[in-house]
Amino acid sequence: MANTFSLILVLVTLVTGVVWALEKFVWGKKRLQKVAEVEAQTNGLDAALVEKVKAQPWWIENSVSIFPVIAFVLVLRSFIYEPFQIPSGSMMPTLLVGDFILVEKYAYGIKDPVWRSELIETGKPERGDIAVFKYPPQPNIDYIKRVVGLPGDTVRYSSKKEICIQPKGESSCTQVKLSNVEESPFIQNGIPLIQLDEKLGEVGHQILVNPLRGDRVEAYQPRSGVNEWVVPEGQYFVMGDNRDNSADSRYWGFVPEANLVGKAVGIWISFEFERGADSVLPSWIPTGVRFNRIGGIN
Repeated sequence: MANTFSLILVLVTLVTGVVWALEKFVWGKKRLQKVAEVEAQTNGLDAALVEKVKAQPWWIENSVSIFPVIAFVLVLRSFIYEPFQIPSGSMMPTLLVGDFILVEKYAYGIKDPVWRSELIETGKPERGDIAVFKYPPQPNIDYIKRVVGLPGDTVRYSSKKEICIQPKGESSCTQVKLSNVEESPFIQNGIPLIQLDEKLGEVGHQILVNPLRGDRVEAYQPRSGVNEWVVPEGQYFVMGDNRDNSADSRYWGFVPEANLVGKAVGIWISFEFERGADSVLPSWIPTGVRFNRIGGIN
């Protein structure tokens, strides 16, 4: 859907831009020239007739009016910031269903909005970043996860739900620090989740784990039952902060650099949708605004 919208936005901008240019440099000048010729032949025209001859056809007037707005939206959305909605709980407690976030599009390179070829290199993902990317098995879908493994890293995920990372060129694996274990307010399948502080690189954040659920090691990719991944060059290993409720690199593989969309940097609005089973309102209508969630993201 995002790709389709981008294509439509580019096409509308292109069409209205061509009309704007033709009106400014060709059609508008021809109408003025026609007015001047008629005035020369008739020794002047009344004001109403002049305005009628100079008037733009409705489709030209609309295109000229729309083009600057559409062009601004295209540049903003394609190269600077784009809004996204969080659809699932895989990034809880950092991001909740109903959060609307801003994604910094230029963080991982400036790309053309249709074919997504990199035009200018501006940076690479860092460990701990929250990245939006095209889901590798189905690139028309946008996913959001946290970057855990960089190119060349060896990542291990133990049965104790602890991450160990061996960076490229190093001989030992460094355990990712966990602290402040406490029961969270989040409940899944009737089980209160455990919340912990985690630090990936320089980024501190919180994660959730289900104390009664083991990881599905038999579903690991690309090697079933093997809890170690060597991240290929030009690719990234990502995980959700809600570790036991996240379809991520453990289960479908790595994220190629070409799939990266941008870095999540802030929540601009957050809606809640909690309602009773007897509510007559459609499920998509918000029931409240979580103002306390507006701001930056860790």
